[in-house]
Amino acid sequence: MSSFEDYAALARHLATQRRAGEQGAAAESARRQDLHAAVDYLDRRLTAQGQRLDQLGHTIGSPPPPPGQPLPGQPVPGQPIPSTVGVPSAGQRDAGPRPGTGSVGGAAAAPGRPGVGAYPQGRPGETALAVPGGVPAPRAGETDPAAELESARRWADEADRLGQRTELLAQRPALLPSWSPMARALAVYLGCAGVGVVLMLVMVLASGVGALGLGTLYTWMCAGLPAVSLIAGWLILGRWGTPAVVAGTPPRYPLLGILVCFLAVPLAYCGYLLVFRALR
Repeated sequence: MSSFEDYAALARHLATQRRAGEQGAAAESARRQDLHAAVDYLDRRLTAQGQRLDQLGHTIGSPPPPPGQPLPGQPVPGQPIPSTVGVPSAGQRDAGPRPGTGSVGGAAAAPGRPGVGAYPQGRPGETALAVPGGVPAPRAGETDPAAELESARRWADEADRLGQRTELLAQRPALLPSWSPMARALAVYLGCAGVGVVLMLVMVLASGVGALGLGTLYTWMCAGLPAVSLIAGWLILGRWGTPAVVAGTPPRYPLLGILVCFLAVPLAYCGYLLVFRALR
């Protein structure tokens, strides 16, 4: 009877170990599927980030990276993830049990392989059982794939944050970026009109010594210098007052430029005459 009872206990023990192994294999398969989904999601996310960076680089005039060169942290298509991570590449399917992965066979199915040990033995006096589906403990030096994917996700979040910051900076012009468009245009037209006023004073002095006629002076004062100031302000706003990334054409307020430029020079000349007569 003792032999039959020992056999029944051993059979029950084997059945329990087999159920535990099947549950462990199912949990491992679910974990691998979750890791595959996470890898696919990160791959699509990094691909979208790379395309957006290429668009921004093309907009600001920066050359794109050479074809086939991945972005930092982006997996290379067709290249499996290193074996230390323990996760197959996104394009690979689960081909069934593999030696040393915790599937059926385990380390006992790969005799003679260096660094692969058999399943842990029982306590002294117990029967050693090679249970199918047993999951050995991770060996020292292996990297946790979940931790690696979490680290990659954090880097992707940081890349998104920096990308959004770059887009916001690209939507601000280089000239007076914190000013409103109308205030920027007013400052540019006033500056150009100020340069026109200085040139007008030079012409007035040249006219005073007889180097320039009054007709030429009045022509430049009423039309030439204001037009040059307006065109200069228009070009400056188009070159340095336009953001690198902008939807549509930003306003340059031509009516404001006409009002400022065509009034500043004549009014400055009138002010010059008043000051000159008052000093005399």
